[in-house]
Amino acid sequence: MAPTFRDLLAATKKSIREITVDELKRQLDSSAPLKLIDVRETEEFGAGRLPGAISVPRGFLELKIEEKAKRDEALILYCAGGVRSALAARSLAELGYTNVQSLAGGYNRWHDAAYPTETPFVLTAEQKERYRRHLSIPEVGEEGQAKLLKAKVLLMGAGGLGSPAALYLAAAGVGTIGIVDMDVVDLSNLQRQVIHTQERRGMAKTASAAEAIAALNPDVKVVPFQERLTSGNIDRIFDGFDLILDGGDNFPTRYLINDACVKHRKPNIHGSIYRFEGQVTTFIPYQGPCYRCLYPQPPPPDMAPSCAEAGVLGVLPGIVGLFQTNEALKLILKLGEPLNGRLLTLDALGSTFRTLKLRRDPACPVCRDGAKIEYIDYEQFCAA
Repeated sequence: MAPTFRDLLAATKKSIREITVDELKRQLDSSAPLKLIDVRETEEFGAGRLPGAISVPRGFLELKIEEKAKRDEALILYCAGGVRSALAARSLAELGYTNVQSLAGGYNRWHDAAYPTETPFVLTAEQKERYRRHLSIPEVGEEGQAKLLKAKVLLMGAGGLGSPAALYLAAAGVGTIGIVDMDVVDLSNLQRQVIHTQERRGMAKTASAAEAIAALNPDVKVVPFQERLTSGNIDRIFDGFDLILDGGDNFPTRYLINDACVKHRKPNIHGSIYRFEGQVTTFIPYQGPCYRCLYPQPPPPDMAPSCAEAGVLGVLPGIVGLFQTNEALKLILKLGEPLNGRLLTLDALGSTFRTLKLRRDPACPVCRDGAKIEYIDYEQFCAA
């Protein structure tokens, strides 16, 4: 007589290891190195999961497990009642995974024991289609896309650098984008500030950028600050944002942004452009240098003209702004190596890049150990 499903399940449970909910709770409380794999369907996972669990539905387990776990990792599989996870554990053992256990009783028994659960961020069907190319990257996937949708990035300016950054942050699905700019769209902006259009001349740049972002990706919330950044409002404006993308074009604003970023321990992704040259770096407070370590004193005003005075090749802000955007995405996703302690310089005419090492100044008035950060008169500081 052919074996029944009960026979198959009984044989499976004899061939695998199971862990009780009480044992698993003790291991989690002790921070034991293990990875929780939820093999339920996406809808079940979205209703609640064990804290930190990764979703790999049973139907895709063999196909996707190599992206999620190594063969020697300690894996705890669970489903609703312990059946699917038991069969999944046997399948993984056959694939060469050596340290796999199934949670006896599954999520239901864990929930009945009143142990902690959490509601994960689950992408809608439309979001899965929109971000499909991200979801196909193992290092990003749904978890990474969820991080992007929860992230809050503040752009200092909707000009040459802020325009491409805003568009590509929005396209990537960064959920909240703040924009600080008190200017209005002018015809001379359109040579490089690609987020604006001729029809929106005279409109506030924050409103113009918000309109473009809404047309590109309705997932994104735009928080406009139609005001000049000052020592009096910077703490309020910075509040709630994860990182700052500095697209300013004057030294007083750059020093103010730097000091506030160090004060609030927020990463500062700096970019600047001049005619055919650009540079990008990322300042992570107390993990590397800050802007004052790079420029302890501002250059004389006649040695640092603005884009309006010196001019800039129209495509250059796009290149530099996209490098800034790339830095922001890396920080949000915790991937790769940010330009912390490194300055990337670009010569557009020679199509050459150089990377210079930057060091933290132990005597820096802002980021040295024990320094007290107080905002100053930055206009006077830069004019002295």
